[in-house]
Amino acid sequence: MAISGNSGGPRWWSSRAFVLQILTGRWFMLFAATLIMSAASPMFGLYSAEIKSSLGYDQTNLNLLSFFKDVGVNAGIFSGIINEFAPPWVGLSIGAFLNFSGYFLIWLSVSKKISTPRVWHMCVYIFIASSSQPFINTATVVTCVKNFGGRTAVVSGLLTGFAGLSGAIITQLYHALAYGNDSKSLIFLLIAGLPVSVSLAFSPTIRIIKGVRDGNEVKVLYRFLYVSLGLAIFLTVITLLQNKLSFTRTDQLVITATIVVMLLLPPSAVVVKEEHNLLKMPKKQDSDKINVIVLENSKLQEFSCKNMFIPPERGQDHTILQALVSIDMLLLFLATICGVGGTITAIDNLAEIGTSFGYLTKSITTYVSLVSIWNYLGRVVSGFLSEHFLIKYRFPRPLMLTIILVLSSIAHLLIAFNVPNGLYVASVIIGFCFGAQWPLLSAIISEFFGLKNYAVLYNFASVASPIGSYLLKVRLTGYLYDKEANKQLRASGRAGKQFHSCDGVECFRLAFIIIAVVTVFGAVVSLLLAVRTMKFYKEDVCKKFRREEAVAPVTVEADVAATSAPA
Repeated sequence: MAISGNSGGPRWWSSRAFVLQILTGRWFMLFAATLIMSAASPMFGLYSAEIKSSLGYDQTNLNLLSFFKDVGVNAGIFSGIINEFAPPWVGLSIGAFLNFSGYFLIWLSVSKKISTPRVWHMCVYIFIASSSQPFINTATVVTCVKNFGGRTAVVSGLLTGFAGLSGAIITQLYHALAYGNDSKSLIFLLIAGLPVSVSLAFSPTIRIIKGVRDGNEVKVLYRFLYVSLGLAIFLTVITLLQNKLSFTRTDQLVITATIVVMLLLPPSAVVVKEEHNLLKMPKKQDSDKINVIVLENSKLQEFSCKNMFIPPERGQDHTILQALVSIDMLLLFLATICGVGGTITAIDNLAEIGTSFGYLTKSITTYVSLVSIWNYLGRVVSGFLSEHFLIKYRFPRPLMLTIILVLSSIAHLLIAFNVPNGLYVASVIIGFCFGAQWPLLSAIISEFFGLKNYAVLYNFASVASPIGSYLLKVRLTGYLYDKEANKQLRASGRAGKQFHSCDGVECFRLAFIIIAVVTVFGAVVSLLLAVRTMKFYKEDVCKKFRREEAVAPVTVEADVAATSAPA
């Protein structure tokens, strides 16, 4: 690229071309994806108390609402199919529309700007709102996974890690804007508006890119990881300080909001550095022998019943139906029902658990933020660590999933018996374990069934989460909570009061003992899957990584030139 010393066009054109290269490159796309994910996953615990108090819900109603939220978040099969046939910006646009529409209706309801809706109306509203997440997540994560093919756990762990931090990020931005106790404004201005704005702003950059893998990807991904760790550490420290100290509006605006935004931007420096390194690389790719992987564009055959029960070898591309009827998918689905169902029950009931156990409101808010942060840590640690252990020690990912499930069962028992200060420890463990399960699930699916139909298969496996949520949260925990609350109400002589709360460890003891047992059962199922696939992980997967390190392939899926401007 020529750079002239004259005051004419060459130097200007060189700078312009380099900026264009940055904006259309894979690394800027990854940076944009981290920003989208940082705003895409608001936590139910941030606004559930406002819904409960404003609309007069009991715990069963609130858990039913939470269940429909879980269905929307995880029932992303349609978003997976859309992603197979349409470019990523379509999914991002649909997600933005659903997010704003659903949360706008919730805001109208809790702020009494419309007549009080029935419970099923609110279930529909929150389902619409939460249905945005599969569209945004699928378009973002699946596209990045395909652009960095073969590093599913690392890329998925990094991006979903930023999604795990979004609850804490949105909380800090809310405090900085100083709306005081007006959480109705939080629902409308942040949860409804922020994901929409960020998704639409960066949607042109999220696309399949024709690019060269230079063998340096993992090192660069680790640099993104270090930046996210710095953000997580800051959020942890500031959350703990806010629990102990009183911050003014100026403190919140200057100390928290400004620093949070600044800590989201350093990956842009990594992007510039990597694109500059590409300029210095000798242009020998055209003459060298490089493996080219062309992914199949025709998707209709993937729904064919032909050879449905005659799948290829584990690790090869399966059709959608071949994967869905496999024993591996059945075991993984069952383990996810038990594991994710239990942890999400604990997370969505954390405010009510803290209230029943007598914790202060300020402490409960701290728990919610800490769960978000540890959710992030679980995602990035399981993604990067499972990759490291697999390559170096041939440690199967299903075995790591087993360990995570056993650990989460311990946290459920801490809640069940209200161990002194146990809620602190339990919130940390549960947040970590909830987050850790998703990159493992993502990587296991891609390793077993290939990347060809990854978007649909990953979203199908995610359906296990609302199933577990309904069984363990609505049918079990909500029912037992209200049963104990009614018992206390009758004992107090106030029988007949419609809405009430439950106090004491008895409110959640039996439910979380059962959840702990169910989670252990999920660990046994995961262990069975690990035993079935032990040989596969020791031989096939490790050989694949060695081949990728020896030869850096070009991945082609769309006619998007590396130098074309964003649409």
